[in-house]
Amino acid sequence: MSFFNGIQENKIEKGKKNVNYITTQKIRAFSVIAGTIGILLLSGCQSETSAGQNRQFRQFTKQLFCQELSSNTISLHYTLKNPKEYDIRENEVTFGTFPTDNKNLLAAVENLEEVLKTFDYNKLSVKNSLTYDVLKCYLNMTERDAEYILYDEPMGLVSGVQTQLPVILSEYPFYEQSDVDTYLQLMKTTPEYFASLLKFEQKKSKAGLFMSDKMAEQVIEQCKAFRDMGENNYLYSTFAERVWTVTSLSDKQKSDYIQKNARMMKAYVLPAYDNLICTIEKLKGSGKNEQGLCYLPKGKDYYEQVVEASTGSTRSVEEIRDMTRRQMMEDLEAMERVIQNSEREVNAAIPQNPVSILQDLQTKILTSFPELPDTTYEVKYVPKAMQEHLSPAFYMIPAIDAYNENVIYVNEAQIGNTMALFTTLAHEGYPGHLYQTVYFANTNPDPIRTILNFGGYVEGWATYAEMCSYYLAPLTKDQATLLQKNSSIVLGLYTLADIGIHYDGWSREDAISFYKKYGIGDEDNINQIYDLILGSPGNYLKYYVGYVEFLELKKDWVKAYGSQASQKEFHKAVLDVGPAPFKVVEKYIGRKLDK
Repeated sequence: MSFFNGIQENKIEKGKKNVNYITTQKIRAFSVIAGTIGILLLSGCQSETSAGQNRQFRQFTKQLFCQELSSNTISLHYTLKNPKEYDIRENEVTFGTFPTDNKNLLAAVENLEEVLKTFDYNKLSVKNSLTYDVLKCYLNMTERDAEYILYDEPMGLVSGVQTQLPVILSEYPFYEQSDVDTYLQLMKTTPEYFASLLKFEQKKSKAGLFMSDKMAEQVIEQCKAFRDMGENNYLYSTFAERVWTVTSLSDKQKSDYIQKNARMMKAYVLPAYDNLICTIEKLKGSGKNEQGLCYLPKGKDYYEQVVEASTGSTRSVEEIRDMTRRQMMEDLEAMERVIQNSEREVNAAIPQNPVSILQDLQTKILTSFPELPDTTYEVKYVPKAMQEHLSPAFYMIPAIDAYNENVIYVNEAQIGNTMALFTTLAHEGYPGHLYQTVYFANTNPDPIRTILNFGGYVEGWATYAEMCSYYLAPLTKDQATLLQKNSSIVLGLYTLADIGIHYDGWSREDAISFYKKYGIGDEDNINQIYDLILGSPGNYLKYYVGYVEFLELKKDWVKAYGSQASQKEFHKAVLDVGPAPFKVVEKYIGRKLDK
């Protein structure tokens, strides 16, 4: 979900409390250049041969990929290390904008749908038909979402622009001097980018769709936390660290750049945050709803769309609720069996260091997961000043032409114990986000698929990986089962609460009553959960529903292959398909995908 009109959303993969990535709009694909692509291809002659159809289809997707990336500086720089190899020339330096009208979006989607119809689906190779199906699903989802363009909240509490923009800037790679210059130009455009964001929020306000007062206060607090870092702001230190790695620069040039970065921070970035704070304070009070989405006009319909887009599942909200309850019951029954049969204490001799844990996981997953090509990674730590506002951990997706350069951030203040660190690093690293990203990149996918985000698959896989990791830790099988089922049930409770709040209209009292039924009575914690769910509808569903969809696929795999079912082959089959709606994954799982 990028998507294409602003900071690309699929650049930051995050841990349990978060949404993936930075976004300007939830689903705003292809709105800039789709019309041009459509006119260009529809005016030409389509080859009737199978080889010709496949060649022209790949030309189409490559052109779409290149033009989309060239329209957005962040998307381009984070997706490709060497854009010139794709014949991409960077245009205007920009973060993008926040569109408030869906007419251009709908016209663009219609154009692309017409282009897809010009290809003979039956003549496409398996790999190209997979890309075709993914694009078609994506466009259908975008078209449905366009009706609710002002319902989206780019300043969400879990992964809003206000908290993730600094992270994106702090990790912006400097390969050569021109990258440093582009970065500084980007900083200069921050006020313009935030002005577009505020125009979007003002239009939401006029439509009666602005955020609640409590959420506005939390957004303001997050902005102030970044603004008030002073000279300790990590955008000073991370810039200096990166610029000193650019070997083509002299020491004097590096020093001059460091001073210029400080000036740009003070002249553009920090004032942009001041303006953001001021405007949100003025708009506070204009929100009409302090509860779930269902209290908004068409709010229930919008939530259904959020759930489908978030999870990649075509199940209805009611079906998801039922599936969640069934899975929770299975987990509870498994826990009861273990409790009856085991009285041993947990003795988890887990490595204390994140790098050691990742190395341990790399080795242990080889028995059940396909081998991964050699890759590198770096573990970094969230700056103390931002620990309260960022996730327990998150993964920075690398450029597709440099996918062996990976970074995982750990938030020491948000991870309570070594077991939590172990499973979180499994989620972010092996066999989670890092593993899945590098594996898919190594299959040489159509580049267009790397800029489409399917949160249910991506976060569902990482959650599935996290659950698998309990059985890779130095625990007995019974201990691992207890901890894993408990973690699964907790996510199931979040999912049911998300549905209850946004679909059924739960009040805070309803949420407290629900959690007390499961022995959770801390009302302060429940209120925090309520606020997080209010600020990010459907967020927890992508983790849990995605995870359970993988479990359902595995059950079908075992039914199909019986005693010959191999866990490693199952993992390879779903990883080979790559991020997609689950109905597409189900269609292509186990099929030979031509190179």
